[in-house]
Amino acid sequence: MLENLFGITTDISWLEASDLNHPLLRRMTIEAPGTYHHSLVVANLAEAAAEAIGANATLCRVCAYFHDVGKLVKPEYFTENMSFERNPHDDLAPTMSALIIIAHVKEGVDLALKHRLNQRVLDIVQEHHGTSLVRYFYQRALQQHEDARAGGKIMKLREDDIPEVKEESFRYSGPKPQTKESAIVSLADTVESASRSLEKPTPQKIEALVNELIDERISDRQLDDCDLTLGELKVIADRFRFTLLSMLHSRIAYPKAGPKPVVPRDEALRPDVMVATRKPETAPPVSAA
Repeated sequence: MLENLFGITTDISWLEASDLNHPLLRRMTIEAPGTYHHSLVVANLAEAAAEAIGANATLCRVCAYFHDVGKLVKPEYFTENMSFERNPHDDLAPTMSALIIIAHVKEGVDLALKHRLNQRVLDIVQEHHGTSLVRYFYQRALQQHEDARAGGKIMKLREDDIPEVKEESFRYSGPKPQTKESAIVSLADTVESASRSLEKPTPQKIEALVNELIDERISDRQLDDCDLTLGELKVIADRFRFTLLSMLHSRIAYPKAGPKPVVPRDEALRPDVMVATRKPETAPPVSAA
């Protein structure tokens, strides 16, 4: 009653909200299992980083569970849920693919409102991509535009007939992260997704990846509206590296069991009498016993 009256959420309420039996999370385990696993790893990364800088770690964990809930609408269009048989984006233009990817934020907010999730969860669902660029499909659109221009020269078409690629069409609508917790979940999301593309991850590769992604978010001005300091970002990067290294560690390749030697049946059953009764060369004479 006091929480509703004053508009606050205590740590006890956040602990109750961290129950993985929530209907949306149960749906995710069945309809989007890749996204569910991704969300669990993001939650571990975000919680560890929040603890390191004194932010609300439980809030980060709960919000990370739900940050990609909008992918339940079209789960098969996201990499972690795709089957090995086909990629649905192969049949779509880059602009349409980008629209589907960007729409998962709005659809996540709609699902969160429908299930009456906490307002802080809604905020992080809406802010976790900020106004960042859907870079893969943007680069793909630029490449198709260059190919169209080259073909247009051959066909003697005017350049005005070839539509320009607008960067705004490939950016999320925002807003940018407004709090430390929102920025931590945002960074954990992009770091976890990119770490899946590492081949034979090593401490050096993980460190370079984390630093590159955080620097990219800073240069893109995605962290301007939150109050994270450069010192806190350094601590967050260190915690991300440590957590990723513990999760992506390699294992020893166990040797395969070779074929067992075939022992003839008679030799396997016959006791070796000579071994049991033969005296060693250094044994004392019988008379000395």
